[in-house]
Amino acid sequence: MTNEITTEKVQEALRAITEPGQSETNIVDSGQVSGIVVKDGHVGFSIEINPDAADRAADMRRSAEQAVLGISGVLSATAMLTAHNAKTEPSQQPQAQSPQGQGAPLKPAKHLIAVASGKGGVGKSTTSINLALALASAGKNVGILDADIYGPSLPRLLGLNRKPETANNKLLPIEAWGLQTMSIGYLVDSESPTIWRGPMVMSALEQMLRDVAWTDLDVLVIDLPPGTGDAQLTLSQRADLSGAVIVSTPQDLALIDARKGLNMFKKVNVPLLGIIENMSHFICPDCGSRHDIFSHGGARQEADKINAPFLGEIPLEMVVRESSDSGAPIVASQPEHPISLAYKQIAAQILSQIDTAQKPAPTLHM
Repeated sequence: MTNEITTEKVQEALRAITEPGQSETNIVDSGQVSGIVVKDGHVGFSIEINPDAADRAADMRRSAEQAVLGISGVLSATAMLTAHNAKTEPSQQPQAQSPQGQGAPLKPAKHLIAVASGKGGVGKSTTSINLALALASAGKNVGILDADIYGPSLPRLLGLNRKPETANNKLLPIEAWGLQTMSIGYLVDSESPTIWRGPMVMSALEQMLRDVAWTDLDVLVIDLPPGTGDAQLTLSQRADLSGAVIVSTPQDLALIDARKGLNMFKKVNVPLLGIIENMSHFICPDCGSRHDIFSHGGARQEADKINAPFLGEIPLEMVVRESSDSGAPIVASQPEHPISLAYKQIAAQILSQIDTAQKPAPTLHM
């Protein structure tokens, strides 16, 4: 097809663009363009810039987007700027930019709440979206940021598959179930892997806090990726977090990894708002008997051990999986369901903490 939008056509259009102060080489041939994604006429890509040119990069980004819009069939173009360090001598190892000296902490809402887990597969993203909806049901203006660059799940959880619009050089959050939402999953093809280096991931996360037009938010729930890597540290250090919530299943293996997350937040002085035990138990729909598939009570015991709030138990039920898969989270689609009420009780506990003076992180006894 002659009008097919290809990566090669995007690259060719971007060869007309140079970084400020680097007029000799265009941004494609200099290796600054990466992560090109083409989907249904929408094009997204990343431009890596020198931090010294950051104050002049906005015009370059607009020029790059206009260049791609000139390709036949392109409906929209979005460029994401990522910063790299100046070149070092071969004997030096490149380092991610330190948060020190980068200005005031990012605070796009009155309160920023990180939802974290030590490992994947514990239901953290499902917990995040239902917690955000529960906070909104309490009368708060709430947003949710899917900070999992490599495995974004928010578009699936909300049943959304469209690209956000832009205004005044900012991405506009997509409204869903009364929430303001943003995810890298809105910008890239769901089946395309995001192959970005650590500094690019950190810069992209900062941009989603700084360059999204979050509006009058009381609370921004940040769904962190599992583990304790670059993304978690970046948000812990650069964002003005009111606190963190840890999600774990009851079994020992998940709790071991959860402790790593607890330790990380302690090291960066982020208050721990509490621990949620997800998949706490299973009630057989046929006979009504209870089954502790992943053991039971481990998260509560861990909370008691470190003198942290235990926020509650969420059972393992088919309705949670079904509502998530259908893009209608249970708190929104079935607000009076017992699980929805459990999420609302957890939200009330969190609000009681962040609406008062923040307390220091608990002491961990490892």
